[in-house]
Amino acid sequence: MHDIQATEHECGCPQTADLDGEGPAAAGRRRFLRGAGLVGAGVGTAGLGLLGAAPARAAGSEPTGGAGTAARKPKKGKGNGRWQPDPDARQFTVVVLPDTQYLFDQDRIHPAPLEASIRYVLDGGVNREDGTDDNIVFLSHLGDVTENGLAVEYAAVTKVFGLLDDAGAAYGVLAGNHDVRSSTDDQRGSTPYLETFGKARAARTAGYRGSSPDGYNTCHVFRAAGRDWMVLSLDWRLSDAGFAWANSMIAANPKVPVILTTHDLAYADDSGRAELSDNGKRLWERLIDGNDQIFLTVNGHYWPPGRTVLKNRAGHDVHVHITNYQDRYYGGAAMVRTYRFDLDRGTVDVSTFSPWIQQIAAEERNALAAEHAELTSDVDRFSLAIDFERRFAGFAPVPPRPARRASELLVRDTAAYWRFDNGGGDGTAVAPQQVVKDLTGQGNDLLWQSAPGTPDGALGWSAEHHPDQPGHGSLLFRGTRSPVRGSYLQTVPTAPLNRETFERGFTVEAFFKLPADWDSAQSRWSALLSRWGTSGEAGRSGPGTDADEPVVTLSLSEAPALQWCVYPLNQTGASTCWGHQLPLDRWWHVAVVNDGKLSRMYVEGCEVARNPATPAVGLATLGRPWMLGGYAYAGALDKVFHGYVGDVRIVRRALRVGEFMTA
Repeated sequence: MHDIQATEHECGCPQTADLDGEGPAAAGRRRFLRGAGLVGAGVGTAGLGLLGAAPARAAGSEPTGGAGTAARKPKKGKGNGRWQPDPDARQFTVVVLPDTQYLFDQDRIHPAPLEASIRYVLDGGVNREDGTDDNIVFLSHLGDVTENGLAVEYAAVTKVFGLLDDAGAAYGVLAGNHDVRSSTDDQRGSTPYLETFGKARAARTAGYRGSSPDGYNTCHVFRAAGRDWMVLSLDWRLSDAGFAWANSMIAANPKVPVILTTHDLAYADDSGRAELSDNGKRLWERLIDGNDQIFLTVNGHYWPPGRTVLKNRAGHDVHVHITNYQDRYYGGAAMVRTYRFDLDRGTVDVSTFSPWIQQIAAEERNALAAEHAELTSDVDRFSLAIDFERRFAGFAPVPPRPARRASELLVRDTAAYWRFDNGGGDGTAVAPQQVVKDLTGQGNDLLWQSAPGTPDGALGWSAEHHPDQPGHGSLLFRGTRSPVRGSYLQTVPTAPLNRETFERGFTVEAFFKLPADWDSAQSRWSALLSRWGTSGEAGRSGPGTDADEPVVTLSLSEAPALQWCVYPLNQTGASTCWGHQLPLDRWWHVAVVNDGKLSRMYVEGCEVARNPATPAVGLATLGRPWMLGGYAYAGALDKVFHGYVGDVRIVRRALRVGEFMTA
């Protein structure tokens, strides 16, 4: 703990007001203790059970009632039993707890805030104000657990951490300079810290993988989001032996992402911009830079908090964070920082708050407690965007899903199935004489077509594909609408699909990607799949009918968003399913499912909101071909798709999500 702008004690600590001295926090604290009936009651050696003694409003403030306010009752949660985080959920939380030293300073010992933080962890986060379960998988203390490294201080600390031991929790504790009261490295020998948090205790924690021979460095591996993650808890000064041990632990787990925690690694200026300390530079050069598995480091020691992103030797990001609140009210009130990983969103959401203060009703908190219930600056509450698969690909690549045989996709009642992994080479043009076979063998083959004036190569073969696509290939359409240019495919005149009405239901599926250069002005309302023939020709004239639009189309709006607009057999007008706006340069899977009554659109297997409730039976047809990549209006080609299209399948019945081509 060290403020680079502060006046320092000889031990390297910033000069701050003593909690029991005459500083601005002292009077409020004395009022709180007196109101709670704790002054003169052995506070200096108090153990657990102080959660009711919380920082209430100062005397004379509103509402009345002073400081003797009871805490909210903790909600029932995981803390009432064994440690049971969900190892497969794709959302999980790692909690870090920095520099609690001012709460454990000889005869100034206040375990209640730390106990509240520990109970918050054991409850999995359910006792926060929003009542959610954060699926907490690990707790890391960042060192300077105590002020003087004395046995009497650890006697109080060990009781609180015993709550974690009793629950079988996963946690790591490391030594800061105040814990060992020396500048020596991890070869210093026995200390009260080591007697409290040595190998024997660490070995009983969940996920323990080992300690360095000296006992000052530990390694844990926890399971979350279906994979292993490592936390290295490193002494504040590593020896050569310590570096060798840390490197060996990473080498022994070559596919495991690593979070490195230590006491002294980086410091920040008042803007929150962080840079490596002298010791941090040693850690970077000898451990972090060459180990691509280390993607996040968190340290305490310094204030103010800060963060930065550094590039390692492999050219990948390493997020470097400082979190320390001992300079804040009540010695930091045992504030925690939560790192909530969400692998579905590719995001880590970071929050900083005091569970101890948050357990007090807002109207009962004193003024300073109210300010510190949660910190919301851009170095205390923020989000990290991390593409985990890409970031970890250098050491733990996700094997691509292999291609599947076409026969595996020919489920019962398959009407047509087209895929594009057996054509020309990647980047080559589709030849005008090309025939794309219907793999069902029913004769719904596709022929090359082109708008007048279209340049050569407007339709090409591509190796790109959706990661869950059965066929590892696609077609790249380079169509425009003004003027109409582009090549597309359409079913042969004799295809049975041309006459199909699908009265018993259907499932239409397609994989596609809109490239980064997709232009709404040129490509809006182009179609992935459509049917020749207008609604007017089919005799439709109901409300909202456009007599010139096709009887069936799966199109992209200007957003772009998917639209399934069809003219059912039982309606005089159109039936439309609407999707949501889709980001460009990403592969998507769409399915439209009709069970003989209702139509529903699914994007990536997820049902969209704007599906009609009016029954829609079958699809109108004039017996004319289907188009892949083409769209006709008023009986003439109006626009050609711009983007990639992968496997396309049409089935004569409703499929469940688990039966889609992505399954």
